[in-house]
Amino acid sequence: MNEQMHEAIVIGTGFGGSITACRLAKRWPGQVLVLERGKRYPRGSFARAPEDMARNFWSIRAGEDGAALPECRGLFDVRSVGRMDVIVSAGVGGGSLVYANVFLEPPDAVWRDPRWPGTCTADTLAPYYRVAKTVLGARTVPIDDGDRHLHRTSLFERAAAVNGRTSTRAEVNVFFGNDHDRPLPPGETQMNRYGVVQTSCTYCGECDVGCNVHAKNTLDLNYLHRAEHAHDAMVVSDHVVESIVPLDKDGRADPSAGGTYGYAVHGRSLDSGETEIHRGRRVVVAAGTLGSVELLLRSRDVLGTLPRLSSALGHGFSGNGDFLMFVAGIDGDTDATRGPVISQYTDHGLFDEQRDDGFVLQDAGYPTFLAWFVEGAKPEVFKLRAVGEFLHRLYARIVLGRSGGKVGSHFGALLRHGLTEGSAVLLCMGRDSSTGTLHLDDGGNVDGRWPRRANRRLYKRILAAGEAFNDAVGGTAAFANPTWWLPFRRNVTVHPLGGCRLSDSPADGVVRATDDRFGEVHGYDNLYVSDGSLFPAAVGANPAATISALAERIAEGITGIAPDAEL
Repeated sequence: MNEQMHEAIVIGTGFGGSITACRLAKRWPGQVLVLERGKRYPRGSFARAPEDMARNFWSIRAGEDGAALPECRGLFDVRSVGRMDVIVSAGVGGGSLVYANVFLEPPDAVWRDPRWPGTCTADTLAPYYRVAKTVLGARTVPIDDGDRHLHRTSLFERAAAVNGRTSTRAEVNVFFGNDHDRPLPPGETQMNRYGVVQTSCTYCGECDVGCNVHAKNTLDLNYLHRAEHAHDAMVVSDHVVESIVPLDKDGRADPSAGGTYGYAVHGRSLDSGETEIHRGRRVVVAAGTLGSVELLLRSRDVLGTLPRLSSALGHGFSGNGDFLMFVAGIDGDTDATRGPVISQYTDHGLFDEQRDDGFVLQDAGYPTFLAWFVEGAKPEVFKLRAVGEFLHRLYARIVLGRSGGKVGSHFGALLRHGLTEGSAVLLCMGRDSSTGTLHLDDGGNVDGRWPRRANRRLYKRILAAGEAFNDAVGGTAAFANPTWWLPFRRNVTVHPLGGCRLSDSPADGVVRATDDRFGEVHGYDNLYVSDGSLFPAAVGANPAATISALAERIAEGITGIAPDAEL
């Protein structure tokens, strides 16, 4: 056992973990330990080659003694939760490594949902949103600059206007230089305000698979970087936490204790396989919705080390209304493989009408190498047009003698008329029912139930919006993500929320929402949760901004220090 008593142990390095780690490390320099299951991803280390991509997934199996043993230790963790497939990430920086960068505060209607406690309002969270927005560097994409113009943004704005909707330029956490009024040319580098060299966005469309040039303002380039390099936080990667046990006054593990004397955190190094025990006066669980709920369920129901946890643990699971659609056959340049992943959002009753089933529709770019994969993997029938054009040109040259000897255009014909040419990706998210549940399966892994029928009206509205978009831009077809097709009817989310809901009482949630102990777990002292699992209900907007604001507020309650952007 490590005999050092840390002032705080933070489990996870996503938005909640990195922000609380930074704030607590500033309060207690050199006395904060941060544990992360994934590995570090330095500049240029994200997978691109097919062989590397094949290993770029996260998979852990249980050993004979129940220990976590790695099979794959890649970036993407794909889970099946009932009829919902969930994609999250593993790595130092958490979800910031692969998210689409959007910083979007939710509409006022969210806070009027009675499931959100009265201490959470637009006004009470406003100062925390402001600080997080400054640190993360949110700004709109400077697409009015000639070199940065995006046809995709203009296409979505035109479609919104045709359908009587409002399109808004999204603020994204992407680096274009430190001066927002004078963006750096693409590819130029500059040191950011926290001492890390970043590259002005190169428009490669690779935000969601890890930015190899450090153009994304990921947490390892701001909050977590400052925690480690300015305030001496100890950030340990490749380390899986298996349980949390309260300590008694003599420092011994005691499941009947209430956390007054701190906790022992049991983990395992994925490099050595050895068990390690860390001691801390306070613990912040920030392993993401699935990770945090899984760890707490295991500690309560399997190991019996946290028996006081609320019976509401695992309830209120949400996919934040995520739904993915595609439009094909658009006549004109869609910039599908260019730019940051998202540049705008079109409102469909989330902000303007503020409907219960409101959502936003966002444009999406994707990497060029993904376009090559799609073109190579498409059925042969879709290649006939390109092959036919190539053979027609070849016939005209050889038989009819119509060519002047230049044959490059003939080979170019083989690449035309692809599935990705003239395509658009529609990312939708909204206020789903937030009534899913999470539990442990027989193997001790998180599983759950997702009430698809309870969200039928939202999904139908999104499907109708996709058809309306297709009509507005003159596409040939609009269709949902293939996992939604019959007979599967499975949805996909990259924004799992809920399970450790904020609440005024343990009957309704897992985590306290009172001003004096905001973020602390019901039934325990000095045990906190700081990630998307806190959400009592979906926010519809991209949740990174709200997770960040909640984390800033929780950290202020622990440290007694109001946050600022200096870190």
